[in-house]
Amino acid sequence: MMKKISQLPLAVQLPDDETFASYISEKNQHIIAQLKELIGHNKLKSTKAITPPPNKGCYLFGQVGSGKSHLLHACCAYASELSLSSLCLSFSELQHLSVEMLEGLEQIDVVCLDDIQFIAGNTQWQQAVFDLFNRMIEHDRCMIISGSQSVAQLGLSLPDLESRLSWGMVAQIKPLSDDDKMIAFQFRAKQRGLLLQDEAVKFLFNRLSRDLGDLLVCLDKLDKASIREQRKVTIPFIKEVLALN
Repeated sequence: MMKKISQLPLAVQLPDDETFASYISEKNQHIIAQLKELIGHNKLKSTKAITPPPNKGCYLFGQVGSGKSHLLHACCAYASELSLSSLCLSFSELQHLSVEMLEGLEQIDVVCLDDIQFIAGNTQWQQAVFDLFNRMIEHDRCMIISGSQSVAQLGLSLPDLESRLSWGMVAQIKPLSDDDKMIAFQFRAKQRGLLLQDEAVKFLFNRLSRDLGDLLVCLDKLDKASIREQRKVTIPFIKEVLALN
């Protein structure tokens, strides 16, 4: 009998704008292609496909702001498009909870776990992740994990987990260029129905952090203020809402 999936007392609602289409980075397009192939095998396994399945594990790593979380959210969105079940959780929250949170997750087609570096010093959590990884493989499911550094640099205390993370697809996410970030920012704005002039975008990039996550938080503030006050997002409006000079 299959174990019942643990009740997850976490907010697991994914951003609906973080898809593969909205991930703007020419340097990382090959990673998206590999992730689609990895996830797509779950859809094909019920057919008479004769190609052998790829390794069902994947480890993505890259510096802060490279878009690791975005890619994991996009993996879940893509799984949904293929009518596959999926779940994305972050170790930034999981580390404070019981390892029982991972029980039964092998029933899900695609499981994404973000920021594994948070459990580098916790052997109990590492063992739980290793056990889940093995169960996912046994059930022919897809497991995607992200971290801030390469497997060897994570400082994991469980050699078995270190070996398992290196076993399947391993890919380093290249940092986004400023041009990529500007294109991505304008893409997200357009998705929200905001038409930003190039001058307004350059103004924001010159006065705010170049971290795309921080920029998108500001975009959300501008979007809400624009709707509330029924005004276009111009440079004077940006100065007023974000208190910039």
